[in-house]
This record gives sequence, C-alpha cells and structure tokens, in this order.
Amino acid sequence: MTNETVAIIGAGPSGLVAARYLKSQNFVPTVFESHSDIGGQWNIHNPNSGIWPQMRTNTSKAVTKFSDVQYPPHVPMFPRNRDVLAMLNDFANLHDLRSLCRFGVTVTKLDAIRDGYQITSQSGGGTQCEFFDRVVIASGRFNLPEIPIIPGLNDFSGECGVIHAFNYKHPEKYRDKNIVVLGGSISALEVASDQSMMGTGRVYLSQRRQRYVLPKIYAGTPLEYIALTRENGIAYSTIQKSERLEKLKELVLTISGDPSSYGAPKPHESLEQFGLTASQHFLSLVAEDRINVRPWVAEIKGRTVVFTDGTEIEADAIIIATGFDLNLPYISDEIARTINLSTKRMELAEFTFHPDLPGLAFMGMWGQFGAFPVVLEQQARWIAYSWSGAVPAASDAQLRDAVAACIAEDHFGASRQQNELALRFARLAGTDPSEIADPELAQIIDKSAVTGEMFRIVGTDSDPEAVVRLCADFWTFAPAEVRAKVTERFARRGELEQQSPLPATQAAAE
Repeated sequence: MTNETVAIIGAGPSGLVAARYLKSQNFVPTVFESHSDIGGQWNIHNPNSGIWPQMRTNTSKAVTKFSDVQYPPHVPMFPRNRDVLAMLNDFANLHDLRSLCRFGVTVTKLDAIRDGYQITSQSGGGTQCEFFDRVVIASGRFNLPEIPIIPGLNDFSGECGVIHAFNYKHPEKYRDKNIVVLGGSISALEVASDQSMMGTGRVYLSQRRQRYVLPKIYAGTPLEYIALTRENGIAYSTIQKSERLEKLKELVLTISGDPSSYGAPKPHESLEQFGLTASQHFLSLVAEDRINVRPWVAEIKGRTVVFTDGTEIEADAIIIATGFDLNLPYISDEIARTINLSTKRMELAEFTFHPDLPGLAFMGMWGQFGAFPVVLEQQARWIAYSWSGAVPAASDAQLRDAVAACIAEDHFGASRQQNELALRFARLAGTDPSEIADPELAQIIDKSAVTGEMFRIVGTDSDPEAVVRLCADFWTFAPAEVRAKVTERFARRGELEQQSPLPATQAAAE
C-alpha cells in the first residue's frame, strides 16, 4: 500500500494515463494543467495545441486510444481530432480523473529537495509552493516550435506572412495564394497536402533532404497492421541495426516505391541517414504537380524565396514545419544539468528515469514513428508499477547502465518505432504476452498491430475482455492474406467455430 503524493505536470494524454495507473496503485496524484480542461494537444482551444480544426490522425483508431476505451462505430478508421478528444474525455470520465486535476494552474518551477520535490505554481495571480513525494513530467514534446535560421526570413513581405505549422489554424486563408512549406517530415507533408487539395494557388515544399514515405493505409489495411506489428517489433529489437534498416527500406519500397518515381527527389540509399515519414497523399500530389518539391531555402528577399539551387519564386506565405524543440522551462537548473538537457536531447534511463533523480519520471519526450497512446500507456504502467513494487524497480547500477545506453544509442536523436517502444515498456512493466500458451491466440498477437489491448492480457491490471477486443480488431484491420492464413490454421486443427473462441470473435467483428 502507498499513499505517496505525485504531482503530474500536464493533463494531455501522457498526464491522464499516468494519473489513471498511479491511482490504481494507490498513489495520490495531483494533475497540474494550465488550460481550463483536459486534452493537451488534442484540445484545439488550448493555447499549447498545435492541431488545426480539420486535422485527421495519421494513425488508425485501433492504436490511437487507450485500452480502457473504444471509439463509437461511426468514427472513421482515421479519427478526427475531435474524436480523439472525445476518447480522452471518455477515459477521464471512466476513471474520474478530472477530480484529480487543478485547471488554470501553471507550474513555474520544479526543484529537487530532500526526500522529494517542490512544485511552485501560479493561479489567478497567486503563487503556491507544495511538496510532493514524486513527480511525473507530462507537459508534452510538441509545444515549442523550432524556427530555422534563414537570411531574410524575418523580413518576408508576402501578404500572408510567416507562421509555424503549430499555428496553422485557418487553412482557408491561403486559398489562391502561393505558399512555401518548409520541412520534410509528417507535419510539412500534411500541411502541403492539405493546402494543395484546398485550391491553393501553388504549393512548394522546401526540404533539406527527401525522406522515404509510407502511406497510412495500403490496400485497405492500416499501416500499423503491416509495418508496426508485434512480430516486426520483436525482430527490430533482436536483429542487427543494419539488417533492421534494410528490411524496413525493402518494405517501404514495396509499398510506396521510390519517391523519385513520383517526381520527388531521390532519397539517399541509407534510410537511416535520410529518414522515414508518413503521408497518405503527398507522393500522389507530387506526381500530379499539385506539390512542387524544391531544395532548402538559401535566402529570402522581400517576398522572393531563393532556393539553394538558385531558382526563385514569389510567395504569399511561408509555413514552417521543421519540428519542435524540447521545452521544459520550469525545471530547475540542477535537474537540467543532471539530465544534460538541450533543445534536442536529454539523458535518461529507458526514456524515463535518472538514477540521481529518484521519484522523478519523464513521459513522451522522444520522437516517434507511429501512434503515441499505446506507448504512453505502457510507459505509465511501468512508472506506476515500479514505484509501487508491482514489478521490481531498477537498481541504481541498472539505471546508470541504461543512461549510458541512452547516450550510446542516441535515444533522443532519432525517431523510434511505435511497436519497438511499446514492447520495450511492456516488458519492463511485466505486461508483454510472450508466454501465451494458446498457439492460435499467440499467432494473432504476433501478427497484430501493437495495441493497448495486447498488453492487458497478462500482468497487473489485466482485463479478461482485452483478448476479445484485440481479436476483433485483428479480424477487422489485418491484411486479408494474414487473416486467411490464421483461419486456415484454425481449420487444419478442426477447431473452426467449435473449440477456439477466436473465429467466433471474427464472426462478431464481421
């Protein structure tokens, strides 16, 4: 039993799921939220949200949620931002999380003191200092726009000006205008695609390098059930990095082809060097000449944008989509030095702890390919279970070794894969269903996308209904050929619709 107090900074997805599992382990959480309601990035009324009103998710609804809640049947495969916010509201209501929240309260300082932490906060003009036994930092990774240094950028004179994609709230204002989008990752590709399909005069995408691109759905199957399965996650964590990257590149080229085939620049042979991103429409829009891909910007003269190849265009607007810097302005200098914090990196054991900061956890501070909710849920469970003793806490030596591995593997310098990280945290939390005895269920688990339900089958907080939901999603979303092979295996055993519960789940799903 524990009645230790835990301050959670932020009531977005990270903070909510941390509160849910800390509460289940008998901690006393207090969630500090500067806005008037929950949701973080997914609440478009929150000034710290960089989501535009019409935005859809890049990840399917099977993985863009927590395991306790389901989307209503009418929600499309790729939910709107308001659908995700509704899911978070359902999650908060289910676990009475609002009663743990202090809204309109901004944390201004976090200090490590003897046997705990001091939180300084402001609300309504007043300042308050409080002691907590433990703290979870869940204020988000994507709220401080990174602005590139480009000569003349501040003096751009196009009529619509310069914004960062974080402030892309009114897409319609660019109708019939010529715009330049800066960046080559998901946000840049999505903004460029959004504008090119809205009737913008001309859309230029300026990037330093061409990444490989995957669609979010292929042949009717969400990407998670093709590339981000548990089986692939296990392989990625066990085979050599070079082999892993080669297999991923082979998959990308099989599904999407080489970007140069569409009229985009040819990427470097090394996927590791040039990276991977996702967009459903970008390459097709390049092929239709609705997006014109250019090299990086050399300088800006008034409303003239000059690229590094010497070409020039006249632009009405520039939208910067070059990512975000780490932003933890409230942590003390001592804590910042301990974790060696910069605008891009920090040094933590398993993305979460530091041996010299016991009782402090960081959530969701990495770059990732794939949906965050599943990974955040497993990280929250590891934090709660290791602090409560439900699973053994790492020793000081283990944490120091893990910090050294963080530095050696450059944990925060490269984008991680959703399935790899979810498995990593699930193993630490004791929730990875690796010892399932039923061979048919084991096969479905291996061939499934890494979903929250997968990690509710075994371990602390297991849910008997999780396997039903996992199988329903598998029969709905998995590739037809994979479903056919699993069904064939059931049939060969003579159990189809007799002994195994799984085909019955299939029938229910269909």
